[in-house]
Amino acid sequence: MASFSNNTRTTPHRQRMQEDMVMRGLGSHTRQDYIRHVRRFVTFLGRAPDSATVADIRHFQLYQHENGVDPATISGTVSALRFLYTVTLERRDMARALVITRNPRKLRDVLSMEEAARLLETPPGIKYKAALGVAYDGGLRVSEVAHLKVDDIDSTRVLIRVDQRKGRKDRNAMFSPQLLELLRLW
Repeated sequence: MASFSNNTRTTPHRQRMQEDMVMRGLGSHTRQDYIRHVRRFVTFLGRAPDSATVADIRHFQLYQHENGVDPATISGTVSALRFLYTVTLERRDMARALVITRNPRKLRDVLSMEEAARLLETPPGIKYKAALGVAYDGGLRVSEVAHLKVDDIDSTRVLIRVDQRKGRKDRNAMFSPQLLELLRLW
């Protein structure tokens, strides 16, 4: 049975995997990434994924390491193939053969107070200063800032309510009284 080939037709395995991902509530970007990772595996394999062996998975993962594939990409591939083999194809033995690559953790650069102040002063207008301030002060992602509404800002508790963003989770973010003044000015 053909599956996950590079052509544009939807194969039975791909269709089943897409339905399984929708039923489990995976986001659209995750679904696209999983399909892309599985397509790369199938291209490497040269045949349908249901005919793969544990040795094929091992060879694919070695191929990724030898070609300098980023550890984050390898981890994404492992997640996609685990989903394919555990949920869609119901072959847990294949999923157990996958090995996660650990991504070395590095400390992030932290801006000094002066650097942060200069950064927050660089936007050309008050609207952009407010948006950058919300992102920096509240620790929000760009997409979260873009989807904020006036009702999301609780000035009495100095909180920003972030609804259904990454991972479809709600959360609250604190912000400073100085940012509240900037938001009121805007």
